Amino acid sequence: MEKAQKEYYLNEKIKAIQQELGRRDDRVNEVDELREKVESAKMPPEAKEKAIQELKRFEVMPPVSAEATVSRNYLEWLLAMPWTKRSRELRDIVKAQEILDTDHYGLEKVKERILEFLAVRQLVKKSRGSILCFQGPPGVGKTSLARSIARATGRKFARLSLGGVRDEAEIRGHRRTYIGAFPGQIIQLMRKSGTRNPVFLLDEIDKMAADFRGDPSAALLEVLDPEQNHTFVDHYLDTEYDLSDVMFIATANVMHTIPAALRDRMEVIRLPGYTLAEKLTIAERYLVPKQMKEHGLTKSKEHTIEFETAGLREIVERYTKEAGVRNLEREIAGVCRKLARQLVAGKLEEKVVLNPAKVVELLGIPRYQLPSEKVRKPEVGVVSGLAWTQTGGEILMIEATTMRGRGKLTLTGQLGDVMQESAQAAMSFIRSRAEKLGIDPLFYRKQDIHVHLPEGAIPKDGPSAGIGLATAMASLLSGTPVDPDVAMTGEVTLRGHVLPIGGVKEKVLAAFRYGSKIVLLPRDNEKDLAEIPDDVTSKLDIRLVDTMDDVLEVALTEPASGVMKDKKESAPGDSLTH
Repeated sequence: MEKAQKEYYLNEKIKAIQQELGRRDDRVNEVDELREKVESAKMPPEAKEKAIQELKRFEVMPPVSAEATVSRNYLEWLLAMPWTKRSRELRDIVKAQEILDTDHYGLEKVKERILEFLAVRQLVKKSRGSILCFQGPPGVGKTSLARSIARATGRKFARLSLGGVRDEAEIRGHRRTYIGAFPGQIIQLMRKSGTRNPVFLLDEIDKMAADFRGDPSAALLEVLDPEQNHTFVDHYLDTEYDLSDVMFIATANVMHTIPAALRDRMEVIRLPGYTLAEKLTIAERYLVPKQMKEHGLTKSKEHTIEFETAGLREIVERYTKEAGVRNLEREIAGVCRKLARQLVAGKLEEKVVLNPAKVVELLGIPRYQLPSEKVRKPEVGVVSGLAWTQTGGEILMIEATTMRGRGKLTLTGQLGDVMQESAQAAMSFIRSRAEKLGIDPLFYRKQDIHVHLPEGAIPKDGPSAGIGLATAMASLLSGTPVDPDVAMTGEVTLRGHVLPIGGVKEKVLAAFRYGSKIVLLPRDNEKDLAEIPDDVTSKLDIRLVDTMDDVLEVALTEPASGVMKDKKESAPGDSLTH
């Protein structure tokens, strides 16, 4: 006790001497500074109370202890959070439209939604934060569109990539009891943005995973629910933080991997991809000037380089095959690199015109054939189906052949459960309509049927190949060729009704790229035709079908009924096994 008393007495003496010399104890100084900051931080009452409690604990702790470091960090996080600071919003709709039009071509629906949001903000000062989800294939401009929205609204921009995130603590943070605890990414990025109303981009929300550490998509439910996010609690801060002023924008390639509860909290805006005309305009306005500048081709005054529209069209049609424009930009960059090398070597002409011939000279042999170059003739049992993929629409060739056997149906091409069931339903429909189609009703006792979807290395699934599978079987068993200019999509029932499907715009654009002339769509998908650009619908004959009879009438080169009248005694398909 004497020793402790003596140390206390000496410490007090040191303090007194330091005060006389004008020097204050660093420890006392630090506590006083923190107390002043807490008073002036304009925190909500609950957060302020937590900060004061933590400050009292910090004051009595030994300065070099681990606990003091934890307390100091916690106080610094509470003080650094933007509790009241917000960006001054630009609410001028005309200026916002100019910014969006400058940054992006097309995407009218998205721009309209942003301008509606700004119009509401002018009328209602305190409105709930908006939660949008841009869904579409890679390269259509989802992330860059979010940046443009931040610029158009005058807000700060924060981006969180959720690809591969498995740990719930990435969203909600760790509790302070853990060593090295930290707030979640939401709070970290709010601190980094410095305002309570940024545009917050949740990139690749469809690529989150779940494991033993928790489910981050479930943790996002509170963040993205307008009814709850004004009281978001991070495990580290352990106090409510208001996220209701934040404009959340999520991006995704597909929606089916996002849990239904999370999907329900977002307003989904689809960006299906660009038409040929849109890609050419984007290339001329944005991609070519950007790549010319990045490759130093705009600095040379002696040389002029001009990209012709025909040359750009050559790159789009024969070197890229995508819904977005990312590969198109890479190919334009490839042209610019080769021209830069010629310029440095002194081999570049004074005026270079990038016409189709020059493009082929620089980029080499074209990767894809033009639709007009493809020689297509009517074939028995070969149908052009339409499929939706994460990278846009694709043509899905369906082939069917027959051989002697006992009615076995073989399906190859890595087909998923849904597609296999569609094939079984199509087979049952053909058997039930055999006589009407002019097919031997007992064909299933004498023939095996093999249906194959090429590119067997790629897994395929979904309902939209139903009418294609049924048409291939009907063509095969009746011996009637299918019109190669017809592309189709739709699900088939046992009764032969055609059911609606999704991804209509992507599929119609794929048929247009492929060079099809007639597209068959389910009648119930008529509402989706409004999304398809006029320059596509004017060149395609889009026909709406209700039943398989409507499909076969258009797809087969001659009516199926009566074809087999003279063949009913022979086994169907004998004439095909040549």
